[in-house]
Amino acid sequence: HIMDKRYRYIAAGPVIFAVVFWALQGPFTYAAAGAVATVAWMGLWWVLRPVHVSVTALLPIVLNAMFGFIPNADVTSQYFSETIILLLGSDLICLTWTTTGLDRRISVKALSYIGPSLRQQVSVWLLASVILSIFLPNVVVAAIFCPIAVAMAHASGLKGAEGRAVLAPIMLAIAWGSGLGGFGSPIGSSSNMVSLSYLEDMTGHEFLYIDWVIRFLPVLGIVTLLNLIFLWTVKTPLKELSGTRDYFKKLMLEFGPMKRGEWIALMFFVTATVLAFARPLWAWALPTMKPVYIYLLFGIGMFVVRDEHGKMMLEWKYAQEHVMWGILLLIASGLAAGRMLIETGAVDGISAVLMALNIPGGMILMLVCCAFSSAFSELSSNAAAAAIALPIVLNLTVSMGLNPVPYVLASIVAVNCAYILPLSTRAIPVSFGLDPGVMTHEGTKLALLNVLLTSVVCYGLSVALPIFQHF
Repeated sequence: HIMDKRYRYIAAGPVIFAVVFWALQGPFTYAAAGAVATVAWMGLWWVLRPVHVSVTALLPIVLNAMFGFIPNADVTSQYFSETIILLLGSDLICLTWTTTGLDRRISVKALSYIGPSLRQQVSVWLLASVILSIFLPNVVVAAIFCPIAVAMAHASGLKGAEGRAVLAPIMLAIAWGSGLGGFGSPIGSSSNMVSLSYLEDMTGHEFLYIDWVIRFLPVLGIVTLLNLIFLWTVKTPLKELSGTRDYFKKLMLEFGPMKRGEWIALMFFVTATVLAFARPLWAWALPTMKPVYIYLLFGIGMFVVRDEHGKMMLEWKYAQEHVMWGILLLIASGLAAGRMLIETGAVDGISAVLMALNIPGGMILMLVCCAFSSAFSELSSNAAAAAIALPIVLNLTVSMGLNPVPYVLASIVAVNCAYILPLSTRAIPVSFGLDPGVMTHEGTKLALLNVLLTSVVCYGLSVALPIFQHF
């Protein structure tokens, strides 16, 4: 029965492709209809998951080669674009945080300040998840924190159904915090790399990292506050967890002093990040050395330097097994699909359909853009959502004669905030015992609140602050 269901889901992909391709032949060109049909097939398989999401990510290459919607090189080049190189470089550096134990040390140090109150617990877990995910991949943050949270509950004597119920708001804090913190910096989320590529294509110049931070950090603070207040309202059977601070202090003592390998892992990452953000100060000397290549340089450096045991900080065998190749493919597929939508003119056609709805500009359009972007992110990944939603938002606002910048920035926030389904990063807390029904129930309420808040905040900033009106 399960196999029959899987085969039906597999067959649904080419069927939806054929139906959409045929249905759009009139209003859309051959190539544009094919691009939309490709996205429809990918989206359906991402939701139904009859094959791994990384396998679905290869569809644009095959379908474009078969039907010739755009030059094949324009599709295949996205699979090793600057966006992918940047993520590979930062991933190589962050792998050494895991091999040296630096990631766990930093996490436990942050958590050692937790008091017994469950409200304090939720606050610290959420803030720690948000802050770490500004710099580390979202999946890594969730993977670090979830087992620590479960061990903490066990140390407090909580197990079984009661333990899962008490841990629910903490697990939700990890699931949601490690996702939304990503838009705090360009390297915080894979969708940000996709967004950067569109911003640079739109403006024709490099979008500096410091420009990103000064625009998005205020929004991140407000969105985090909404998440925190909401999490405080989630019902739990207990109000306090005894002995948690002592548990984390004990773990800290077990770590001992920082070792040479940990210092190297930390310094390489900090140096690469500082150089990336300080690029305006030295760009005149190395104008082609973008942050993407800085991270790759330091990532390569991990294969050269040695830790306190005389071993290389990173061995290729370990990197080969632990680099998030599937995530890289997923991001690349989003870029490839977005390229197909743009080059075939499909984005123009979709924008024309949306314009026919006579959506007024201003706050109403901001709300529509955020809801549209958020819905894509809930159903797939934030990288895929950014690749599909942003060019549509950009084209729609330009076609309406509006300044696209505030709407694009709000959409970037929206694609980073997903709450409802246990997909992508949110699947990790579920694998550690979080009830997916709780995530869906509570996440639906928070998703609606967040779309409204993001729309209001971003529209307000676009009116009040000039930096939210231009790049």
